[in-house]
Amino acid sequence: MMQVIAKVRGLLDENSIEGYLAGGTVRDAVMGRDSDDIDIVIGASPFKVGRDLASAMNGKFVPLDEVNDIARIALYDEAPLHIDLAKMRGSIAEDLSLRDFTIDAMAVGLGDIDNLNSSVIDPFGGRGDIESRVVRSISEDAFKQDPARLLRAVRLATEFGYEIDGDTLAQIKRNHALIMQISAERVRDELCRIIAAPKAAVWLRMLDELGLLMAVFPELAETRGAEQPKEHYWDVLQHSFETVAAIEFLLHIEGSQHFGGDILSLSPWSTELEGYFSEEIAGGRSRMMLLKLSGLLHDIAKPQTRMFEESGRMRFFGHSQEGAEVVRGIMERLKFSSREREMVCAMVEHHLRPGQLARDSELPTRRAVYRYFRDVADVAIDTIFLNLADHLAARGPMIEQDKWREHADTLRYVIEERFREDGVVKPPKIIDGNDIIGKYGLTPGPEIGRLLEAVREAQASGEVATKEEALSLVKRLIGLQS
Repeated sequence: MMQVIAKVRGLLDENSIEGYLAGGTVRDAVMGRDSDDIDIVIGASPFKVGRDLASAMNGKFVPLDEVNDIARIALYDEAPLHIDLAKMRGSIAEDLSLRDFTIDAMAVGLGDIDNLNSSVIDPFGGRGDIESRVVRSISEDAFKQDPARLLRAVRLATEFGYEIDGDTLAQIKRNHALIMQISAERVRDELCRIIAAPKAAVWLRMLDELGLLMAVFPELAETRGAEQPKEHYWDVLQHSFETVAAIEFLLHIEGSQHFGGDILSLSPWSTELEGYFSEEIAGGRSRMMLLKLSGLLHDIAKPQTRMFEESGRMRFFGHSQEGAEVVRGIMERLKFSSREREMVCAMVEHHLRPGQLARDSELPTRRAVYRYFRDVADVAIDTIFLNLADHLAARGPMIEQDKWREHADTLRYVIEERFREDGVVKPPKIIDGNDIIGKYGLTPGPEIGRLLEAVREAQASGEVATKEEALSLVKRLIGLQS
């Protein structure tokens, strides 16, 4: 990185252009953290200068924001590296005064980078706040200038393990409604980084206290204080937070809430699952993050579906299906990718189903396992963990060890079947539509698909293993006499 900065400095010096490292690059250097990005402010338009620099460094020029004079140079020679160029607003002191937080309002001249510790320009005490591990705004105007900073304050606290200064918290609370003035993509990106961080339930509760959670998810408002049946320990909103905490616990995330006893040792886990949940789905967002988002939203439709039976028992018929539709609207509003939308909606819609796989304390049949993985598909394993977390978060301190053991054993078996015996989930093809049409003279159409699906189910359950057995099954299903 230092060689790249030196090259930029040389090219700027040739054109008598003032330049400073600033923002996150200086913050990370003071904190002793590695950085993949270089933030530089210059006393000129970054668009002409950026193109010249990109050409000289064999990089790609990317105009980011022409209104605010921000451009990027993407370098790919070795590890990917970004140089973000911004036009300096007045002097460097004036520029720093327009930034968000003290820890981001530091700079160092490009000619002084070899003596960074003694050369940092720090008018707002950013180094002291790094030592004190505090996120502090420069002024309340910082949030009015860019409301994304309302979420960013919490995100920085989550990623660095810092506290947010009390005055800053009060400023965020006063200005929380501004958050929806920024683009949905920026809201989504900041929010997802908060949810992806450890102890996400703690940070979600903070967002709620600040007014930001309901500003982003107004659909959650009715869950606050929403009564639940006696089997539940918390109301719907607190149960949702606890579900996020339980997901982290079950995924072995360091620092997660401990539910006590042998709960974790009885739960399914493996190196394969660890790799599975770290898979990136879109925009740097992982399965793990999407599972936690599903945990927050899984009961969002409970208030609107609550009803009472004649016995007085409280029920929420259809809340998972209605919830999936509510969540679809949220995911579309926040501009998630189509795959992310389908994944989270499927988890919400099917979150009760893993608990219905076993009957009378017996392990699920092979047919039931097949149907589950067929129907829930891309998020079948994710939904199992959502169901397990839902169970923990429903009972809370009232958790019964024996019932948990039985529930966890059942779902561990289902997961093991998925990894151990792929034929249960995806039986190999032994006949196709042409075989059925040729043998029995049927007309191509949906009925052929239904017959093939019946054959696959029978394969999964071990009832059919050969082509002859499959065709015999088809014969019985279409009612032909021997």
